[in-house]
Amino acid sequence: MHEKLLKPYSPKETESNIYKLWEDSGYFNPDNLPGDRKEPFSMVLPPPNATGILHIGHAFEDSLQDAIVRFERMRGKRTLWIPGTDHAAIATNTKVEKDLIKNEGKNRHDIGREAFITRVEEFVAGSRGIIQKQLRTLGVSVDWSREAFTFDEKRNLAVNEAFRQLYEAGLIYRGYRVVNWDPKGQTTIADSEVEHKEEKGILYTFRYSKEFPISISTTRPETKVGDTAVAVHPEDTRYSKYVGKTFEIDFAGKKLSIRIIADEAVDPEFGTGALGVTPAHSQIDFEMSERHELPLIQVINEFAKMTDEAGPLVAGKKTKEAREIVVEWLRENELLEKEEVITQNISVAERSGGVIEPLPKLQWFVTVNTPIKNREGKTLKDLMREAVSSGDISIIPDRFEKIYFHWIDNLRDWCISRQLWYGHQIPVWYKGEEVTVGEKPKRDDWTQDEDTLDTWFSAGLWSFTTLGWPNENLDLKTYHPTSLLVPGYEILFPWAARMILMSTFLMKEIPFKTLYLHGMVRDKSGQKFSKSLNNGIDPVDVINEYGADALRMSLIVGVGPGNDINFDLQKVKAYKLFANKLWNIARFVTENSKGQTLAGSEGLALKAGRTLNSEDQKLLDEFNSLVKEVTTEMDEYKFYLVGEKLYHYVWHTFADKIIEESKQIFSVGDQVANNSRARLLRHILENSLKLLHPFMPFVTEEIWSIVHNQNYEKEKMLIIESWPE
Repeated sequence: MHEKLLKPYSPKETESNIYKLWEDSGYFNPDNLPGDRKEPFSMVLPPPNATGILHIGHAFEDSLQDAIVRFERMRGKRTLWIPGTDHAAIATNTKVEKDLIKNEGKNRHDIGREAFITRVEEFVAGSRGIIQKQLRTLGVSVDWSREAFTFDEKRNLAVNEAFRQLYEAGLIYRGYRVVNWDPKGQTTIADSEVEHKEEKGILYTFRYSKEFPISISTTRPETKVGDTAVAVHPEDTRYSKYVGKTFEIDFAGKKLSIRIIADEAVDPEFGTGALGVTPAHSQIDFEMSERHELPLIQVINEFAKMTDEAGPLVAGKKTKEAREIVVEWLRENELLEKEEVITQNISVAERSGGVIEPLPKLQWFVTVNTPIKNREGKTLKDLMREAVSSGDISIIPDRFEKIYFHWIDNLRDWCISRQLWYGHQIPVWYKGEEVTVGEKPKRDDWTQDEDTLDTWFSAGLWSFTTLGWPNENLDLKTYHPTSLLVPGYEILFPWAARMILMSTFLMKEIPFKTLYLHGMVRDKSGQKFSKSLNNGIDPVDVINEYGADALRMSLIVGVGPGNDINFDLQKVKAYKLFANKLWNIARFVTENSKGQTLAGSEGLALKAGRTLNSEDQKLLDEFNSLVKEVTTEMDEYKFYLVGEKLYHYVWHTFADKIIEESKQIFSVGDQVANNSRARLLRHILENSLKLLHPFMPFVTEEIWSIVHNQNYEKEKMLIIESWPE
């Protein structure tokens, strides 16, 4: 027996060595794979944010992807998996500025744009190095030679070109519209970057004045000093006689001109069925103001304080303080009719936690409802919808298709400009009234737009900019559209949908053929991992204790697509025991099958009568049925079932039944029976290692090398062995 098998299996002593052998072999790069591999299989790694270390959710996502890539590589495909990281503009700006304030008592404005960007770049470089090390520790077989970064030079050129093409097609414009403003982060953010938190609030019902004929309800009375209309539903007979009339009133220390309008956006069942329209501080109200040509009065500024336009009673006050003042004014003037405690959704910025203020601002937008030239009058929304409705893109699980279509139906123009310093600066230059887009002018008398682009703009180009776009090359021709994308369901809209938007317009093709959405990893009680709960888990700590194989199996087995997983360390421990079991199985088989090798199931079938006895042939047939079953399920992305079936077969059938029975057979001493059983054991072991390799790559590669008496010879590594047929 090989001396290595005499010792207990030690992941800590084995895994880093095995990964270096894989990386040195060059087999992560499809150009170096042996054989004539014509059929491509390609994926891009959802780029983790370059703001810190990977968490257990990344380990889940990357374990799934690595299992797929290893499976397809073993099936003889030309597999490419491109790694990379995202510069994550809001997250990195926020993180570095927080550290700056904490450590030096200064903000970004105190040190200036150039110095601040240098600080961010230093932080990102260190963070990316940690992420790369973590990915290697997990065992991901990505092609490091093609590693990308959303903010490197190649991607910057691609971003500028994408912006130019969209702009020249009339799909990017600069406009004055209501956007999500984060007073804490001092930037606009996209709808997809807004979180909603439930809070108790008060719904106030009141009239603007005693003469005003309609009562309205709101949770934000302070904004009513900016109202320019009251909207009712066209079919609401209670108010039809007032529609079209204008009322001049004194309200909370300022004069308002309120016009009564009819609009189908009004819900007649909410409150009084009448809506006070504040065009400058509500996206819905802004859209209503465009339909009815209402004026905008901005009464809240970028710091969530009331402006001079709000009137002398509340000007300069914070919004909450202004609310109390307006409510007290309503009470004093006997205009407040009712106060109800309700549960409401408060919009907050995902990264900073700041409460969102809808504000009117001059920003850059991607229009999703404008017909595209030379595309049969279709809009970007149409392209996004057709990519899925046509069946060109499959979404797993399919329940997310309805959610995807609903999102598209309600999609507004995408605000892509951010008031940040780190990120892709908007590729627009000004000189007086002149504007140039896409490429920096050669002369220095042009001024570039100071805003940067939404991170999701560059991330949306990921499937093809990682392959060299806008340049035409063999990679782009061979590997795009990519075969599969495996993100969490929470970034279906901010990222996956944006990729479909960008690719269907710029490439005139889909970015990926299948979208597999996985769930979130929560703690064992089902709570989200968070700093406030102090329940975070570093995957590297788990790997150091139990091994990468054990962690990977614990995350994959039993977790269907789109379903959340409750992480439990006991499950990891169980799969560490399974790795040990596999090791002990290999020890028994190699000791009892010296010189017995089987070419494969095809060779066995031809010589079944003289190779195996009838009992062993039956066991082989059962194993071959398992091979067929799990191969089909791997094709169907049912990894959660495959991992579980392999675990139960190897432990409960192979080890507990076949091997235990074999001990009795070998003790009798019948040479013919011994040879038959030894060949069977050897065959099941070798092919079980192949089947388990995508899930537990380290221990299977180590055992493979040992049982074949080879010292990790490059050409004989398990990573490039053929999948069992």
